[in-house]
Formats: sequence, structure tokens, C-alpha cells
Amino acid sequence: MELFGTAGIRGSARDRVTPELALAVGRAVGVDAVESAETGNAARRPAVVVGRDGRATGPALASAVEAGVESAGADVRRIGVAPTPALAYASQSRHGVMLTASHNPPTDNGIKIFVDGEEYDRERERGVETRVANDHSPAAWDEWGEAEGIDVLPAYRAAVVDYAEAHGADATGLDVAVDLGNGTGALGTPQVLRELGARVVTLNGQVDGHFPGRESKPTPETLSDLREFVREGDFAFGIGHDGDADRIVIVDGDGDVVHEDTVVAILASHFVRAADAADPVVVTTPNASGRIDERVRDAGGRVERVRLGALHEGIAAVRADGGDVVFAAEPWKHIHPDHGGWIDGIASAAVLTRLVAAEGLAGLRGPITERPYRKVSVDCPDGRKADVMTRLETALPEAFPEASVDTEYGVRLEFDDGSWTLVRPSGTEPYVRVYAEADDVDAFVASVTEVVAGAVDGDPAGTVDGDD
Repeated sequence: MELFGTAGIRGSARDRVTPELALAVGRAVGVDAVESAETGNAARRPAVVVGRDGRATGPALASAVEAGVESAGADVRRIGVAPTPALAYASQSRHGVMLTASHNPPTDNGIKIFVDGEEYDRERERGVETRVANDHSPAAWDEWGEAEGIDVLPAYRAAVVDYAEAHGADATGLDVAVDLGNGTGALGTPQVLRELGARVVTLNGQVDGHFPGRESKPTPETLSDLREFVREGDFAFGIGHDGDADRIVIVDGDGDVVHEDTVVAILASHFVRAADAADPVVVTTPNASGRIDERVRDAGGRVERVRLGALHEGIAAVRADGGDVVFAAEPWKHIHPDHGGWIDGIASAAVLTRLVAAEGLAGLRGPITERPYRKVSVDCPDGRKADVMTRLETALPEAFPEASVDTEYGVRLEFDDGSWTLVRPSGTEPYVRVYAEADDVDAFVASVTEVVAGAVDGDPAGTVDGDD
């Protein structure tokens, strides 16, 4: 049974993330918490923190998770509606379950599981899947846990403020527009930025799981109201969140969306410069721009890459090798290790506000070379992806002999002029993805996709639909 994707369990609340599944997952997490407590010789019954976003299906699913946790012999600490980063903060030194489908439509819901402030790694996820598949029995009747409500938001917001105040400058008087998208970021970002001194105007600031203001996923299209509002107003910049505030999108004063890799480059280079470490490292993903490497290298650090959805694994690997991770990010999602081990869009909003107050957004972007970027998809049936990628490990380096090659997460080629491409199979759709960045990106993409298409067409099995 495979339940987990790259960001927890997610899908339709009627067909996939049902109360039945939530009960089983809750019990599996409760068992994990009990076993962890026994290993640590805990004197008290372990507690699992449970929170949810504003979706209409959230209360029922949260109740099911809580029943599962308690029937496994663990207590529940219920935080109610909250941003995912706040749930992660509350899960430090214990387990946590968040009911959220992040940027998915309102018909969906999802389950993210944490332990000690970090999302479950693959080994723990497989353990949950095994327990769910085996329908783990409840604990003895007199060992069931109890539930108690707690208020974590004040402590979480104060922690973000304290963290951000070590960076940038006083934001007093800085005008910022924030589009919360009717998500739970409304319970975190405006309050934090105001505490930092910024003047904050919010759009779609009421938590509503129907997402009446806009779609939950923040894109240039869905953020059109924010972009126009910033463009017509007198704002230093704008911020957009998804439904649970782990994602962040930045809009400049002209109402244009700042490329997500530029945002990562700004933050990454700042944290490298600010670090008191002999070997400051930034962890990112294979599809991340070379502009990040350039800025990190100029600041005196280095970049390490890890597969999508596994930033925590990359952080652990770097630390095991003696490196000091100062920042970790994949597109729109950032981990601040000095703040915590979770993805936190609210912390990013706070730090960026302080940095903009110090240098202005244009000043922060100035040193960054923003080459044109493209992502395209080449049709490739799922059954042929492995063979196609094997051929591309040879074909792409032969087509571009001047490039350096990395084949750990697909095939990534990097060139001396700063251009790069990544070719990798989609994990969810019948495509091979091509990511590229170059001064003449259209011609570059055409050359790369020609090689990819040749690898697909050259499959000995042929290319007729239905062959596999």
C-alpha cells in the first residue's frame, strides 16, 4: 500500500482521504508515538498534536485522526485551525498530524505527519503504510488516551518574530500587501509582520475552506488581484500564500511575480553571509536555478541537491558529512534550520520583510542574474520512463560535451555561462520533464527536447499507444 506522495497523503475527501483512512493513519501514528516513548523510557503517556486547515471536511477528518491516536494509547493535543508551520512548531519533542491539502482544491484534503518538528521521512512513512495495511488493533480499553485543547499560535508567532529580528532591518512603516487566499496563513503572517512594524493590508484574509476569494494555489493567474492591488498602490512588495501557509510567492512593486528561484537566491545568499560556519551549505532540489549556486558561491557557501520532497533528507546527509545547513528550499517552500526543521512560509515572509526594509526588493534582486526559464513536457508512457532515462544518461552528455553532468536525480547539465538543464521523469504523469535556463532559452530547450524525443522514439518497444 502506497499512501504518501512528496508532501504527505493527499486527495479527494470522498475517495482517498476518507474518515476511515484518517482513523487508520491516526492509530498508526499513535502506535509510533507509544513505541517511541517506550524506547525513550518516557514516564508519561505520549501526546500527538493534531491541527487542521479551514477545509469543510477538516473537522470530521481531525476527529477521526484523534480517535485513532487515542485508541492506540496516546493522548491528543488539539490545536484546531492553524497554519501547517504552527503545527510543525508544536510537534517539537513529540508527534504531530496536520489535516491539510495545501494548495489543492476544496474537494480534497490531506494528512501530513511530523515528529520533533520535521515531516516523517520515507522509513517512517513506510511504517505507517504497513500499520494501515495490517489494520493495527486498538490498545487495551484502559490504556486509551485523552484529548485536550491547547493554543499554540501566540508562542509560534512570537518565535517567528524573534527569529526574523536577527535579520535585516526594522520594518516600521514598510507597506506590505498579503493575499492569504482564505487560508490559515491569515492566522500567522499579518500578525507577525505587524509585530515587526510593517503596515499590512490583507486580501482574502478570512479563513474559508471553500476558497471563495481565489484558488488556493498561488500562481501569477490566481494572484491577479494582489498583483493589481500592489501595482496600483504604494507597497514595497506583496506576499501570496497557499491554503496552509507553507508556500510563499513574492510580488514586486510593479505587480510582477518574482521568480521563485530568485527568492531562494536572495534568502540563501543572505543566510550564507550571516552564518558563523566554516562550511555553510544550502540544500535545494535538482530543478532549482543556477542563479542560486552563483549567489551562494559568491557569498562563500556551497549548494547540495536532493530529490523533490526530501529537503529534510538532504539536510541530514549534509550534517552527517560535517556541513552546516544554513537554509534549504525547493520552489516556493523554505526551511529555516535556525528556526526549525519544517517548511515555513510565514518565517520566510518575516525575514523577507526585514531584508526588504534594509535594502529594498530591487536592491536584493540587483546582484542576481535572472536568465529566462522554461519547463516543458515530452510525452513518455510510464512503462518506458526508466529505459528512456537510461539512454538519456548517455545521449545528453554526447549531445552537449561541453557541459558538466550529474545523473543522481535525472540528468542535469551545467554550462560555464551559467545555463543549465534538468531532464527527469514525472512522478505522477506520462511525461519526461525538461527544465532549462539560458539566455536563449527557446533555442536551448528545442535542442534538449530534440534529444529527449529521440530517446523516446528510439525505444525498441516502439511508440504506438497501448504497447505497454
